[in-house]
Parts: sequence; structure tokens; C-alpha cells
Amino acid sequence: YPSNHLYVSYTELVTQEKLTLYHLRSNWWIRPDGGKLARYDPPFQGLLFSSTPQNSFGWILGEVHSRPSPGVNAPENDTTYYRFMIVQIYASQQVDEITWNLIGPDEWVESRNIARVDALPSSPEGVSTGRWIAVNLFEQTLTVYENNRLIFATMVSTGIDPFWTRPGLFQILEKLETETMSNSVTDDFYYLEDVPWTMYFDDKRALHGAYWHNWFGYPQSHGCVNLSPGDAHWLYNWAGVGEYV
Repeated sequence: YPSNHLYVSYTELVTQEKLTLYHLRSNWWIRPDGGKLARYDPPFQGLLFSSTPQNSFGWILGEVHSRPSPGVNAPENDTTYYRFMIVQIYASQQVDEITWNLIGPDEWVESRNIARVDALPSSPEGVSTGRWIAVNLFEQTLTVYENNRLIFATMVSTGIDPFWTRPGLFQILEKLETETMSNSVTDDFYYLEDVPWTMYFDDKRALHGAYWHNWFGYPQSHGCVNLSPGDAHWLYNWAGVGEYV
């Protein structure tokens, strides 16, 4: 099937007599003109914390200029913020039904340009331990708590219409270092080999690494919670079966 979501794993790249081939894990060979290497540089990584931060914070989602006051009528500052930059949020204000975040003295940015993290002051209802993983479907962020304090935060990509990530309280059901994920529906076909650090928590929905895109902070998935491979690896090592999500 023609698809933008067909990814296979290769074990080596071989060049013989001006012919270059990828040797796949399935033992097939393909030419480089039949595909491209899925690699993003620099890769995105979340943040580790030794204590819960005092301020809210977030990641800039795209190139944006701040404004000296909240509101679209305020002129743009000369300062430019770029995707993946980390900013602290000191205050929020709504002007003309748009929420603005103060990220520095006279530096206001629309909230839609920031994937914001607000540390939870206590465990959610139903969590019986001081450990849990919180996924914010609106902000597209994920936070991890241990002993009721924030220890890790990152951006994720959750389900996009009509493949929503279901809200609710769940527990990790199964952990797999690698997984092959596929959907045989013709108009929505995808095939993904070696999906790394997979943890199922709601039927077929899982937390897992995504090497095929770098759009963390925006919904992208078929219902799973996509993380960068490095973030997924850290989370996989931290979480056990039964961990709350």
C-alpha cells in the first residue's frame, strides 16, 4: 500500500560496485531510492528535576516573537524564540479571549505557542501511590511524579481526530522493548517496525518512542502517546507494570 507510515528497520548499509542497499531485519534488501533514513538532528529530549520547579514552564512550539504587553495589538519585540526553547511562565492574562503567558520582563507570548507544564500539587483521584505518569492532552505534555514530586517532564504527541487518546485513569498493562505496530485498513494503512520502549496502558493504546516524526507538542498519533526515543527509554526504565497513567 502507498503510505507515509511504512517504516522498516535495517541492520547494515552495503555498497558494492556503485550499488548501495539497505539490509533489513526481515532479511530483505532495498535500495536507498526506495526510502529515506528516519533521523532527526538534534533529537528532542525532556527534562529531569531534582525538585519540583517553583514556576510553570514550557517549550516553544515554533518560531515566535514576544510582545511587550499581552494582546495582538502590541508590537512585536526584537527577541525571537525558536522551537524546543525552554521558558518559564511567571503569569498568564487573557485579552480578547486569547491567553498570553509572561515568560520574562515585558515578554508576552500567546499560550498556543507554548507546550505548558503546571506541576500537580497532589496525586490524582484514584492513584494509591506517590508514583504516576500524567499526560496532558490539551498541552501535549507528559509529567512523571515520584514521592508526589515532579521528577520528569517532556512533550508528547497523542491521538488525532478520529483516533483520540482516551482520557481517564489507567495502569500499565505490558512492557515491550520493541514492537511492530500496523493497521491493515487500506485508507489508513501503516506499518512500523521496532517501535521502541512500548508500554500498553489502555487496550492497544501505548506509551512508546516515535522515530518517524519530530512533531512533539502536537497531536500526531493513532491514539498512542508518542515520545522521543530517548524520553521513551527513560520512562520505560522508570515505570513498572501497574504504574498509574
